[in-house]
Amino acid sequence: MNKPTVVVCDHIHESGLEILKNTSDINYVYAADIDKTALLDVIKDADVCITRSSTDIDEKFLQAATNLKAIVRAGVGVDNVDIDGCSKRGIIAMNVPTANTIAATELTMTHMLSCMRKMPYAHAQLKNDRIWKREDWYGKELYGKKLGVIGFGNIGHRVALRAKAFEMEVVTYDPYIPASKATDLGIEYTENFDDILACDIITIHTPKNSETINMIDEEQIAKMKDGVILINCARGGLYNEDALYNNLKSGKIAMAGIDVFNKEPATDNKLLDLPNITVTAHLGANTVESQYKIATQAASNAIKAARGIGYPHALNLPIDETKIPSFVKPYLELTQKMAFLIAQIDKNAIESIKIEAEGEISDYLDSLETFAIVGALTHSLSNEKINYVNATFIANERGIKVDSSIQTNSSAYKNQVTVKITTKQGVNIVSGTIFEEDVQRIIKINDYLMDIEPSGKMILLTNSDIPGVIGSVGTTLASEGINISDFRLGRDKDGALAVIIVDEDVSSATLEKLSNIEAARSVSYAHI
Repeated sequence: MNKPTVVVCDHIHESGLEILKNTSDINYVYAADIDKTALLDVIKDADVCITRSSTDIDEKFLQAATNLKAIVRAGVGVDNVDIDGCSKRGIIAMNVPTANTIAATELTMTHMLSCMRKMPYAHAQLKNDRIWKREDWYGKELYGKKLGVIGFGNIGHRVALRAKAFEMEVVTYDPYIPASKATDLGIEYTENFDDILACDIITIHTPKNSETINMIDEEQIAKMKDGVILINCARGGLYNEDALYNNLKSGKIAMAGIDVFNKEPATDNKLLDLPNITVTAHLGANTVESQYKIATQAASNAIKAARGIGYPHALNLPIDETKIPSFVKPYLELTQKMAFLIAQIDKNAIESIKIEAEGEISDYLDSLETFAIVGALTHSLSNEKINYVNATFIANERGIKVDSSIQTNSSAYKNQVTVKITTKQGVNIVSGTIFEEDVQRIIKINDYLMDIEPSGKMILLTNSDIPGVIGSVGTTLASEGINISDFRLGRDKDGALAVIIVDEDVSSATLEKLSNIEAARSVSYAHI
């Protein structure tokens, strides 16, 4: 089987490159330093590409990348990715939306404090001009001021919490969240946008789309308090720049803190001429910690996509992520992993796939089906493209019966998903759930109760439940130089199932030795 190829098209932190270099089951190509025209030749064999903002994923790129299955944008913004073009070709487009959360949050607070105390100007007067004039720099306090937060996602809600620590009043507007998400944190929630416009300080944390471009324009600014302060560390264009300029110049807006612009680099932007604005050059993700997280998450996501076991933070799924609760996504990924595990346990041609769901997750059976199909068929279709866009079509084409059902919630878990896959060899069944918000766990394999994180290199060994089996397994693996990182055991009246998590790849010869252990009934190997 040919190894999938991951091409890094733009510069990312060395930590991500090290992960790719040390992953034995992929080919890694570093192409960040080559000309973008020459890059088109390199990507023709790529299964997955990692990009940042320097490489445009446009029609020319997509035409050249004939083998491409997925793209990982190492960052939040995907302005340079033709997502529709990707979807038409069955290419999954992903980003890394949470890696720079803290960095962007703290930059927002930095701009807020800088606007209130005019720190950059006070600093420049003393350091550059060597003038000591304290009377020039009477600022204002955050304490007691009312902050309006537009968008209450990963960054917006963290800004709100930090503002609360400064003893500010905080109100948020976000029509895509339940009010309780804010009120449970002691934040006021409003459905009336005018409540935001009445605040002393307004900060925006939304994606850039048709609904949010020019969200703050002349009409909205006219409703604001005289002397309002505006912050934008999200995306350029959310505030209309002409309106922003005019109202900063007139004094209607006292100060603005801006990290992002319509056109970047923004070295000739007229906003830079104003004396009442603090500006930075799109530094939201520019911390050492953030760059490390972006690179390692992008590398991890690319490896999952290359293996076909998951497409974290996919942007062109056959579901609208803005319209599903946050608890659903971890179940989708878990379902795909469970199906992928079964497909490695029994490599025979699949005859049917069935999904059973208990609890609120059962409202999303159609999506669970799609993810299960991708997981089940990825292993056998390693040289073909299968993803969420074409999964159902390929299953139908292969005559695989796909079915799903809602089960009465009789388990101890609020939500549970079960994947049943039938081949000529028989039926394998795996069940799983999510703990806390996103901790994935396999809780049952066939008749054996388990508690397994669906990740890593796994040996699955069924055996007669007699003394000495664990010792024999340990001795056999030690003789092969394989280290055990975790050992989970499930038992029933007829025997036991050991799931052994190991650090090294396991050869067929090693599996043969394990199968020769006297009590062993079956041995299989899976890599998730």
